Amino acid sequence: MAVTLTESASDRVKTMIEKRGHGIGLRVSTKVSGCAGFAYVVDYADEVKAGDHVFESFGTQVIVDDKSLANIDGMEIDYVRESLLNEGFDFKNPNVKDSCGCGESFTV
Repeated sequence: MAVTLTESASDRVKTMIEKRGHGIGLRVSTKVSGCAGFAYVVDYADEVKAGDHVFESFGTQVIVDDKSLANIDGMEIDYVRESLLNEGFDFKNPNVKDSCGCGESFTV
């Protein structure tokens, strides 16, 4: 069981935490949303809570709550920058069976 970051994503998270001034890593979870079922929720992690799973990639912690892990186990998160106006995290989730047309939600 693991959720990993590419080196590029790890570097981006470290930069974001440094600018923010505090945090221990990246919190990744899922919520019921959209027309396909689930959406990703990405936020700063300031603490590890009971039931959290902690993974480390390139020196960056990824914290996932127990409920979300089944939806994203095995996922790799990359950071892609195509241009000054087009950049962000890219989720490579092997559990996704289908996604909505707009790409906002997915089904496992």
